[in-house]
Amino acid sequence: MAIKKVVLGFSGGLDTTYCVKYLTEEKGYEVHSVTVNTGGFSEEECKAIEAHALRLGVASHKTVDAVTTYYDRIIRYLIYGNVLKNNTYPLSVSAERMSQALHIAAHVTAVGADAVAHGSTGAGNDQVRFDMVFHTLIPDAEIITPIRDMRLSREAEIAYLQSKGVEMNTTKAAYSINKGLWGTSVGGRETLTSHGMLPESAWPTPVTRSDSEQVVLHFEKGELITINDRSFVHPAEAIQWLQAIAAPFGIGRDVHVGDTIIGIKGRVGFEAAAPMVIIKAHHALEKHVLTKWQLNWKDQLALFYGNWLHEGQIMDPVMRDIEAFFENSQQTVTGKVFVELLPYRFQVLGIESPYDLMNSAFGSYGEMNKGWSGEDVRGFSKIFGNQVSIWTAVKAKAEKRV
Repeated sequence: MAIKKVVLGFSGGLDTTYCVKYLTEEKGYEVHSVTVNTGGFSEEECKAIEAHALRLGVASHKTVDAVTTYYDRIIRYLIYGNVLKNNTYPLSVSAERMSQALHIAAHVTAVGADAVAHGSTGAGNDQVRFDMVFHTLIPDAEIITPIRDMRLSREAEIAYLQSKGVEMNTTKAAYSINKGLWGTSVGGRETLTSHGMLPESAWPTPVTRSDSEQVVLHFEKGELITINDRSFVHPAEAIQWLQAIAAPFGIGRDVHVGDTIIGIKGRVGFEAAAPMVIIKAHHALEKHVLTKWQLNWKDQLALFYGNWLHEGQIMDPVMRDIEAFFENSQQTVTGKVFVELLPYRFQVLGIESPYDLMNSAFGSYGEMNKGWSGEDVRGFSKIFGNQVSIWTAVKAKAEKRV
């Protein structure tokens, strides 16, 4: 009988390390590990993860540099939509998991594997996100989740690995950190309850800037292409560069409270300096160059898009429809946004754009108009409120009869 192949999404941590040994030695699978780097690992870290996987006994290991595809496939639409879940969170982890799931599914097909495995537990959102994508893209592949299915404790995993002679740092950090291109999540004892803020020591980037700095973000059709006078080959590089500038100010730190896919409330800290600055700058530019109803419908669609992405539904065709709307709406979202960075905050100072609808040639709000007369407004006001006037009069007459 041929040995079954399984592709394992591999981070090199305790859970996925356990999965390699369990699947190879207990289940007899030929394990092909894959690490999808969405901006959280350096080149040296990726090499160390590959070496660790090979020492564990995987048949092959692949590292996917997914930074640019992560942006192209997901992040740019989050920027176009100014997506912040619950008006707070830029979907740092949920968006990242979607990118990873897509690449893992593609590797299953490339390897010709019979199964796919991930190290998610049964307590969080990620298990659903991975499963949703796998059910859609590789429906014939068995989904194997040892940690979830066997309800393994951290202590049980460590004991098993030690019995197999696997040496690794199993000291549990005080805070769990998940870093990616679109932000870093931070979880600890303070986020397990409804009250409490993460201490300064918990944040990945220390605050080293106490001054201020002005930056100019240049958007071209909704995409960040230049910061100050520095141009970038790809917008993902601009995000990384801005993160390096803004994070030392302590910008983009917050705690998100939200509804999980499995129906419970949860809190998580996050550090997302570049995403927060970019979204707010982009939105400021849009408010100048888009019409009232473009902005209105974008807000409504963005709310749905962010929630549906968060819940693992990236493959739903309605997402392509909304993305098409977002992309079309960006045709005039071109210009410069001036931002001042300060300790723990930032402010948008203004914009410059050839498409700016706040144009003095057509009048100045609260000052002088040039496109109409007072009589024009008098007639407009009467017609614009006509139906409400009729409704009020009819209601008053009917109630007077009673």
